[in-house]
Amino acid sequence: MTSTMHSDPKHWHIGLIGYGEVGRILAEDLRKQSISVTAYDIKLGSEAGRSLSDHAQTHGVALAGSHAALAAQADLVISAVTASQAVPVAEACAPAVGQGTYFLDFNSASPGAKTQAAALIEQAGGRYVEGAVMTSVPPYRQRVPLLLGGPHAQALHPLLNRIGFDSKVASDKLGVASAVKMCRSIMIKGLEAMVIESFTTARAYGVEDAVIASLFETFPGIDWEKQGAYFFQRVIEHGRRRAEEVQEVAQTVREAGLEPWSASGTAARQAWIADLADGGLFGPRASEDFARSSDWRTEADRILKHLKN
Repeated sequence: MTSTMHSDPKHWHIGLIGYGEVGRILAEDLRKQSISVTAYDIKLGSEAGRSLSDHAQTHGVALAGSHAALAAQADLVISAVTASQAVPVAEACAPAVGQGTYFLDFNSASPGAKTQAAALIEQAGGRYVEGAVMTSVPPYRQRVPLLLGGPHAQALHPLLNRIGFDSKVASDKLGVASAVKMCRSIMIKGLEAMVIESFTTARAYGVEDAVIASLFETFPGIDWEKQGAYFFQRVIEHGRRRAEEVQEVAQTVREAGLEPWSASGTAARQAWIADLADGGLFGPRASEDFARSSDWRTEADRILKHLKN
């Protein structure tokens, strides 16, 4: 730890790269503790970034003009961007990362990508820690279950928890925490894609009630109506980000020597929904709240109508 880094994390200057849903939630919860926060997002300065600037001003979050400007002043950098940007962000931050600065990689990237990012930060004198976010952030907010990995994970773990995170150390080896996350995502993101495909097809044939009844009989612990609505809305709002994540999942499967048939299909379905959403099929995108309809049938009908045109 450098002499400029305070031993109490409540006095740290935390830098957030990526000011999307996750970044804004973390900013809000950290600022409630009066922790100094600076954010950077590539959308800042554009029309799309106006709401991000407004949010930052409301919550007392400073905005940086670049990756390097943020990294230069931070005691802890948290990278929370899309999966494909995990390595480029580390590369952009590395030249400005201070000696001993922690770099927490929140991104859903493959173990191979995390290893590449770690090498960039470590060579610059920073301390890279991989983070695997183990479930959806909004319900838990800052307390979302977080697995840490790498040689600096054990040192960062108690400091994160002191400022409200719920972190656990998975391993002192890089890639272990990410492997847990990626293998889980094969199931979770795959289930999202399967529910959308199954329920929309069932709706087309008019058998959705029978299908849901059968699923409930087999898995009585799941409210399939509620779960269906949740899956539809999460993919509609975040399908692009999810598709990128599942491409990283597919790469993780390849790194293990398997052909990622399931993961590749899931990525394609998520990207397809994202294309429809970008085209306005589901109405205007909600900037702060993903929910549009509490009934998945509304969205399935929109998809079916689109397919008939």
